[in-house]
Parts: sequence; structure tokens; C-alpha cells
Amino acid sequence: MVGIIIASHGKFADGILQSGSMIFGEQENVKAVTLMPSQGPDDLKANLEAAIASFDDQDEVLFLVDLWGGTPFNQVNNLFEAHKDKWAIVAGLNLPMLIEAYASRMSMDSAHEIAAHIIETAKEGVKVRPEALQPKEAAKPAAAKSTGSAGRAGSFEYVLARIDSRLLHGQVATAWTKTTNPTRIIVVSDAVAKDELRTKLIQQAAPSGVKAHVVPVDQMIKIAKDDKHFGGQRALLLFEDPQDALRAVEGGVPLKEINVGSMAHSTGKVQPNKVLAFDQDDIDTFKKLEKEGVEFDVRKVPADSKDNMDSILNKAQEELNKKK
Repeated sequence: MVGIIIASHGKFADGILQSGSMIFGEQENVKAVTLMPSQGPDDLKANLEAAIASFDDQDEVLFLVDLWGGTPFNQVNNLFEAHKDKWAIVAGLNLPMLIEAYASRMSMDSAHEIAAHIIETAKEGVKVRPEALQPKEAAKPAAAKSTGSAGRAGSFEYVLARIDSRLLHGQVATAWTKTTNPTRIIVVSDAVAKDELRTKLIQQAAPSGVKAHVVPVDQMIKIAKDDKHFGGQRALLLFEDPQDALRAVEGGVPLKEINVGSMAHSTGKVQPNKVLAFDQDDIDTFKKLEKEGVEFDVRKVPADSKDNMDSILNKAQEELNKKK
């Protein structure tokens, strides 16, 4: 796996490393190296060399630095000269760049390849409101119309269905979209569809190149039965709770697996782990989904290990029984 070193003036590297872990999960072979006011170039060089030496593979290293021409860049560049056939440096570090680098390591084995790939994402991460201030993009050649990986025009491909009380947020907009590559994110919720402000915020939160929609559950069922309206698209579905997911499945939305990422705690619920809270209705709903043949992938981000849903439900049931 390509090693990544994040280098910066001050504690910027430490902070963005923590932010990346919150969104994409903890990462192996990633180190933050900082230049503090009390340190000089030699101190920084020694810390960079120690970070490189800690990697499993020291042949492929990607350096993400804050500022081209600054001391962190200059010290990285001195080390780079002897390894330029394998190592790569990208300056102008931002969070979209880091997340894209994490995702790219899953399919790319070369620091050069990742460096070339993440530049566009880093640029697209810079946006401004009001939108009128955003520079106009140059027109791009029209892409050939996709028919989806199944090759059937007019057919949805469901790349992920997720239950998450926060709906479209950082972990979904970055980590999950990078690993599933949807062309559409569809929030399936009667409540959100009636809320104009929440709908607008969700549409604005969509990552670059992906369209976000908010539809009621009954509308999603109709779309699933006649999906030529989104022909050839890769859909990522988001449900606010398991009840909406069950209605969709029972109505004919063909989901075989649901990722369970987050269920907020509220009065009357028990919390058997850090991110999932249940009441009796939630437990009963998940059991009904199981009877419909749905399997569960319990994890916040792709890098997490999968938890066992049956064990979580049993623990939740025990805690609820104690409260009676």
C-alpha cells in the first residue's frame, strides 16, 4: 500500500489527519509531520525520515504538503530527488485531496498514479457561496451515455443502501461515494421530502459529479418498478430509519443488503454500541427486513470492520427488557 506523509507548517497536518480519520476511518501507513516554531529544517528532515522508515513499503510514498515552496515542501523535495521514479509530491493540501488519496489507495498501487488522480478532486473541493462568485467552468466534451455496469439502458444499479439518521454527511459524501461510485444519491424519506430547507441542503451537499435527490418512499417504489426515469444510473439510497427501508423493500425496491451506519439516540431507546440506538419498533423492523432476505453491513465507513447485526440486536433487546 502506498504510504502517505502529510507535511505542514504548524499543526495543520495533525488536524487534517484527524479530520480524515473521522470521515474515512483510521488509516495504516499514514503519518503527519509538522514544522513547529521552535524547530528548524534539520528537525523537520529527521522527522520526515523517521515517518518514512515506519512504513511497510518505503518504495511508494506520496507526500501531501501545505504550501509549494515552503520549508516542509523544500525538505520533502530534498528527499524526493533520490526517489523521483517512485515517490510523488502534491502541494495545496485540502481535505477533499486527502480523502481522495485514501480512497485511491484501494485500487492504485503507485504514488505517481494517485498524485495525478487526486488533483482534480482537490480543485473541485474549492467552492464559494453565493454561487455567482464561482468561476465559470470551461465547457467539457459530452460524455457517452452510460448504460450502467449491467449494460442495460433504463436499469438502476443499486450500489449502496444505507440507514443513517444523519443522511447525506461527510462520511457518505466522501468515503462511501468514493468506494461505490454512484451517479445519483437518493434520500428516501417522506419527512425530508416535505421539508424544503433540508431538501435544498442535501442537494447542495452532494459531491462533485453526483446528483442528489429527495423522494418520498412511495415515489422510490414507483421508480424501482419503472426505473427508465433514471436509466443506466448507479444509485446510492439513504434512509433515515429502518422503517422507511422496510416500506421500500416491501414495496418492491430490490435491496439485498443494507449498510447500517448511524441511528441517533432519543428518549426510550437503548444504545448497544457507540453509533446505533434502538427501541422495540426498530428491533422488530430489522427482524422483518431479515425475513425479507435483507442482509446487514454494519459499519460507519468502508475502512471499518463489520459488526454482527444479530449480536447488536440481541444486546439491544436485553437492555430494553431490563428497562421494562
